[in-house]
Amino acid sequence: MNVLFTGGSSFSGFWFVKELSNAGLKVYCTFTGKDLKSYEGIRKERINLLENKAALIFDCPFGSEKFLDLVSTNEWSIFCHHAAVVKDYKSEQFDIAGAIKANTHNAELVIKTFAARGCSKIILTGSVFEKGEGSGDETLQAFSPYGLSKSFSYDIFEYFARKSDLTLGKFVIPNPFGPFEEPRFTQYLIRNWFEDKIPAVNTPLYVRDNIHISLLAKVYLYFLQKCLNTPNGQSLKINPSGYIETQADFTARLANEMRDRLKLKCNYELKTQTDFFEPMSRFNTEPAKNFVPDWDETEAWNQFAEYYKTFFSKVTPKVK
Repeated sequence: MNVLFTGGSSFSGFWFVKELSNAGLKVYCTFTGKDLKSYEGIRKERINLLENKAALIFDCPFGSEKFLDLVSTNEWSIFCHHAAVVKDYKSEQFDIAGAIKANTHNAELVIKTFAARGCSKIILTGSVFEKGEGSGDETLQAFSPYGLSKSFSYDIFEYFARKSDLTLGKFVIPNPFGPFEEPRFTQYLIRNWFEDKIPAVNTPLYVRDNIHISLLAKVYLYFLQKCLNTPNGQSLKINPSGYIETQADFTARLANEMRDRLKLKCNYELKTQTDFFEPMSRFNTEPAKNFVPDWDETEAWNQFAEYYKTFFSKVTPKVK
């Protein structure tokens, strides 16, 4: 069973590709970079780790001539469009129009080409930051310009998929964390703990939906299998959730799980929140563990701790 997958260099994309490959699927990953040398840092490391998991096809942006040729000359069971423009995703100056253009370049032709080759299933990755997704604040407005770009991109795919009688699945991502993640909140906390510092939590009141990436990846495989078994012409969606709680409570959870595993103090400071620019509450609505009851939460925490032990192995904490 052949799967065409975009966005494999991203944190969540990397984990999804691994999960699909481990399940016996033949995954082909397309990348926009001309070659591996086009990447650096954690993205390059992820791609290196995918070499034994998938066929890697460089210099192949979504909708390009090379991409269309790849689609038209192979047999595909499902197309997973995970790639999206994310640069400056938290900025109010995020280029909405540019992101939509890149995310959906030649979308109509791509979809028609897949249909002509007998591929009738597509999964598009969405975000809880989109308008109308998840739950939380009453209005459920788009979280940011990035959220708007994701919403419009989905609408374009939904329109053309329906015209070609294709099944379109939407996989809505909350806030994943885990090994090989970007240097964001959880890595900020762990880094400070390894340096025997006390990190500050500046937005402790926000209610967010943080989820282990290994759990999210297993739900992605579950959803892909569901899409494959869904009749043509239908749309379906899944909104997997993890730990729905304030950022203060999630920080406490993370500290409690890491303290014994890392043998660090894992102290932190909850600041009085003064920044309320983002919605107070936004989270997905379907407990992810219900879809994959065999997922091992303890093992996920163990893997998380082991990853950071290696990652920060050159840092010697001053444990008192």
